[in-house]
Amino acid sequence: MKHPPLNKLAIFASGTGTNAQKIIDHFRDRQDVSISLIISNKSEAGIMKIAAAENIPALVIDKEKFFRGNAYIDELRSKGINLIVLAGFLWKIPSALINAYPEKIINIHPALLPKYGGKGMYGHFVHDAVIASGDLETGITIHLVDEIYDHGRNIFQAVVPVEKHDTADSIAKKVQVLEHQYYPPVIDSLLQKASSASHA
Repeated sequence: MKHPPLNKLAIFASGTGTNAQKIIDHFRDRQDVSISLIISNKSEAGIMKIAAAENIPALVIDKEKFFRGNAYIDELRSKGINLIVLAGFLWKIPSALINAYPEKIINIHPALLPKYGGKGMYGHFVHDAVIASGDLETGITIHLVDEIYDHGRNIFQAVVPVEKHDTADSIAKKVQVLEHQYYPPVIDSLLQKASSASHA
């Protein structure tokens, strides 16, 4: 008899979903982990096509309910979600959801936090700021989510050099390589640690 997966993940994304696809691929053949729900704030986002192609339940969320209602906690709990993964999700996570999933919401940011974080710092805005500052390196930060944008405890960072000829687009490509390389295994290691802690 097949046991239900111990870990049920929800992926929140606002865009094309390339990181989400890598995460889905990473856990595809795993019995202990299931990508159980895809959530987006945009019905036309590429992530919704991925959800359909992968046969994963998807939910388009409404701003009013997310920020002033129950933050979709009931829907997440009904699916048994025990880890929320943000993969290019642009809305701030409301306190209700953070309180319902303490230290169970993680995000990836395309810079070396605490540099270049905060409201409005996403995508090319981050890379433009890195170039304007003359920094010699940038990278990714995977961190826990709290009530402040890009503020929760850092879990992992990886670095790439910024070279003289780099543009925001070329940095974005370098950073995306890091995201795809590291986000799935870092999520995996977090799940393994949580699992071993619960059996200790």
